[in-house]
Amino acid sequence: HYSLIGEFVASGSYHADNVAPALLGGIILIRDYDPIDYIKLPVPKDLWITVITPKIQIKTYDARRVLKQKVVLKNAIQQAGNLAALIAGFYTSDYDLIGRSLVDVLIEPQRSPLIPKFNELKKKSLSSGALGTGISGSGPSVFSLCKGENSAEKIKSIFDAIYKKTGIDYEIIVSKVNEKGVKILS
Repeated sequence: HYSLIGEFVASGSYHADNVAPALLGGIILIRDYDPIDYIKLPVPKDLWITVITPKIQIKTYDARRVLKQKVVLKNAIQQAGNLAALIAGFYTSDYDLIGRSLVDVLIEPQRSPLIPKFNELKKKSLSSGALGTGISGSGPSVFSLCKGENSAEKIKSIFDAIYKKTGIDYEIIVSKVNEKGVKILS
């Protein structure tokens, strides 16, 4: 619960979409907050992630302010279908379904202009074999889910080539999904 208070201080709202996976590990679906109800989803064996973090500041509070308060019903239905199919893909290790479902029609179109070169990162990673690419939280990090380490490393090279030209400092991480969560190192 203290981590939710920290999120409130940082963003102006109580949400666990960042802290729950960090603390618990894996892929976490937050079903509700009153009381907190989450489901730890299975992680397919060969699922890798590549994350680029441009060294620019996007405050969660500010990123929330760019969001429209109303959602078009057609988009809400499409988003719900994508989420349901993504979860099914995680349970069945269906990488093709994961790729077809990792599409955000609600938030990403509104927040992507805040991240330099987002559209290029997404277009080139998808055309080079990433299952899906999107914004991590409110940004500025951008992630690609990949099938296998080789694919994730290829996406790292693509991200690196794009950002080398920007003059913006950045960090890129390639990893399997951490299913254990944080731990104290001695």
